[in-house]
Amino acid sequence: MDFSAIGKKIKELRKAAGFSQKDLAKDICTQAQISKIEKGDVLPLASTLYFISQRLGVDINYFFEHGTTPRLDYVQEVNNQLRIARRNLDYPLIKEIVESEERNPLFTSNKKNFQILLWHKGIYKYHVDHQLEEALLFIDRAINLTFEKVWSEREIEILNSKGILLYEAGKYPEALDIYLQAMNHLEGMLYLNDETVRSRLLYNTAKTYTDLKDYDSSTKLCHEAIENCLEKDQLFLLGHLHYHIGFNYELQEQFILAKKYMEQALDIFRLQRDERYNDFILGKMAIFDRNIQ
Repeated sequence: MDFSAIGKKIKELRKAAGFSQKDLAKDICTQAQISKIEKGDVLPLASTLYFISQRLGVDINYFFEHGTTPRLDYVQEVNNQLRIARRNLDYPLIKEIVESEERNPLFTSNKKNFQILLWHKGIYKYHVDHQLEEALLFIDRAINLTFEKVWSEREIEILNSKGILLYEAGKYPEALDIYLQAMNHLEGMLYLNDETVRSRLLYNTAKTYTDLKDYDSSTKLCHEAIENCLEKDQLFLLGHLHYHIGFNYELQEQFILAKKYMEQALDIFRLQRDERYNDFILGKMAIFDRNIQ
């Protein structure tokens, strides 16, 4: 992507204001980051661009006044930043990005773009502001903004987010109902741009079945998700799915099977060079060994 148009404008405004790169970067980002932005090497985070615009005394929309500015790239980059923050559970960053874009006409004048903000506003309303009912209203608004007769992939993702909010609020039957709705809509889709949508939905539904003590249904969905991962050559969630099957067997005190699946999970995490769960899983397996003897 060519982000040089934004970088050039920032550099022009900075020099006109008599700021050094260090002055502009203060309390916003690093001087090195400003240098990369001005050279066009990177597009700034949406929140970073907002604070830069405030310091330079212009509205953020100044950067989108000319056709040379990569408008579509910017919207996609904001969407990518929100997706990464969502996967990393960085909810304060989600709030920061959404609030910095709420008046940006690139989002407010386009239903699909505005849907992105409403969706993520619902997410941070629960996780940051702790307002479940308001969060659910924003999620529903996001879906209804574009919904027609056939569900889109994004609408299914938003529905999955609604299920997550209900699950984390301890409303397991309601969460399960939402997940099953999403899975029903997903079955009618022949192609997914992001195949992890299916795996994530199956995994979330399986976790909910576990909390409802329906271990057989949970394990069945985990196996289905594993087959999907293998069929689509995905490692994403593969370790977590094996672990969750082991966890189901642990809760049923079937420790031999629990150990088998947790060993497989550990192997997958090692292949992914993810050592976060090593000690935790090894500790569980030691307990299983004592129970098996």
